[in-house]
Amino acid sequence: ETIIYEMHVGGFTKSSTSGVEHPGTFLGVIEKIPYLKELGVTAVELLPVFEFDGADVTREVDGRQLKNYWGYSTMSYFSPHSAFSTGKTEWDDVKEFRDMVKALHEAGIEVILDVVFNHTDEGNHQGPTFCFKGIDNKTYYYLVSDNKQYYYDYTGCGNTFNCNHPIGEKFIWECLKYWVQEMHVDGFRFDEGSVLSRGLDGAPMQYPPVLWHIELDEALMETKVIAEAWDAAGLYQIGYFPGNRWGEWNGKYRDAVRKFVKGDAGVIGEVARRIAGSADLYQWQGEAPTNSINFITAHDGFTLHDLVSYNDKHNEANGEGNNDGINDNDSWNCGYEGEVDNPEINALRERQIKNFAAILLLSQGVPMLVMGDEVRRTQGGNNNAYCHDNEISWMDWQRVEENQDMFRFWKWMIDFRKKHPAIHRARYFTGAVNERGLQDMSWHGVKLHQPDWDGSSRVLAFTMAGFDYDADIHVMMNMHWEEHNFELPSINGRTWYRAVDTCQPSPNDIAEPGQEIEIDGNSYYVQPRSVVVLISK
Repeated sequence: ETIIYEMHVGGFTKSSTSGVEHPGTFLGVIEKIPYLKELGVTAVELLPVFEFDGADVTREVDGRQLKNYWGYSTMSYFSPHSAFSTGKTEWDDVKEFRDMVKALHEAGIEVILDVVFNHTDEGNHQGPTFCFKGIDNKTYYYLVSDNKQYYYDYTGCGNTFNCNHPIGEKFIWECLKYWVQEMHVDGFRFDEGSVLSRGLDGAPMQYPPVLWHIELDEALMETKVIAEAWDAAGLYQIGYFPGNRWGEWNGKYRDAVRKFVKGDAGVIGEVARRIAGSADLYQWQGEAPTNSINFITAHDGFTLHDLVSYNDKHNEANGEGNNDGINDNDSWNCGYEGEVDNPEINALRERQIKNFAAILLLSQGVPMLVMGDEVRRTQGGNNNAYCHDNEISWMDWQRVEENQDMFRFWKWMIDFRKKHPAIHRARYFTGAVNERGLQDMSWHGVKLHQPDWDGSSRVLAFTMAGFDYDADIHVMMNMHWEEHNFELPSINGRTWYRAVDTCQPSPNDIAEPGQEIEIDGNSYYVQPRSVVVLISK
């Protein structure tokens, strides 16, 4: 069972509030491993750590110098980013990166790298020449056929790396092998991964050599490989990404759950498919629920706190007239734009965050959360903070102290997921029935076995059967603004106990193991905009 924590090495500890000896570095991450262990995540997915050009953003806004903070501007593919090291030589960079990986492994945490092979920092025809342009421009990049001084740009970054040219393919393969064999990482997430499926003519290939090479190569067979299965030129391959063992960032999961939790009608069927592991996307080609990387937020977009606090993006600090970043965020501010000193609005926002957390961690597939979402990290409504190596993007460790109740909820939801095999199945549901007469997965509305799939419904319930000695799990989700009384399934020889109710204040919102509350009766009132989870004993 993998639970991914997407994070930025520098931003994780660079704030003075982190209290670490080596802020903003690989060593700083080591100092915060106890925090990750307590939260319960099993893998960190690191934003780019290859040497990148932080100076390719040159704007200054309100006296603040902007820079490329995220790192999707790779300069050297075989070197750790020197700014993340405390040392004076490249060997110090390598040693400290390896020390971080070793320490994370000793804590039982895998290391997945976000890698950028779709483009390089050399940009378009006006960009600099660092490497590939000077070695063999026409081999490494897609050039416009009738005017080869210009570059085809499928990435939105000025150029496109020719990943399936034999030379480009070999470079990628050698690079990945180096980071596995010499730096001991456990996997990779491929930024704009669909670019790696484009052939020499730029068209998508059914069997792109580089992707199958990665999938089948002996040195990479045990690594986790995850694709962002789209690119900036409109190629969208969710459920169709070439290969069999690739995980995919499931944007359809994100969109459906966001719409559902904010109260949109007409999404019940879509939400059910996503919670059940997106079989419609992956089962047809023999894949499993684990091919779906489920997420609500990622580095590019609102934080979870901002998702429930802003209807609109607020990217003025980026110096682009608030024209950058996407406009369609499926967010809801709960009645007021931005921070507000209103107990009712703040309580609703807190409940909405818990609803997202509960649904994410109750869904089949691999869950991913983003650095700081567990303590309500905010970017002030900025949904494209790529250029802010400052407090806008950094983890504010004061929020850990201020949001202990939220951290507790995430911690025990993660623990709940780990303890119940029914939530993280290796295969899709088949309709198998357990000894108590429950199907492996059954759907309901407020009435048992009568899910309301029509366009007006905002409620959904489901039961996941436990087998042998495992607990059954019954989940009721009410995203309506009125309470609803849900019927409960009967379970021969067992009783229902409440483990989670997101409308309850902490610590009653989630029970620690063994402290669940027995349910008396055959129905349960679920309050507006709440998720309730029962287990059988």
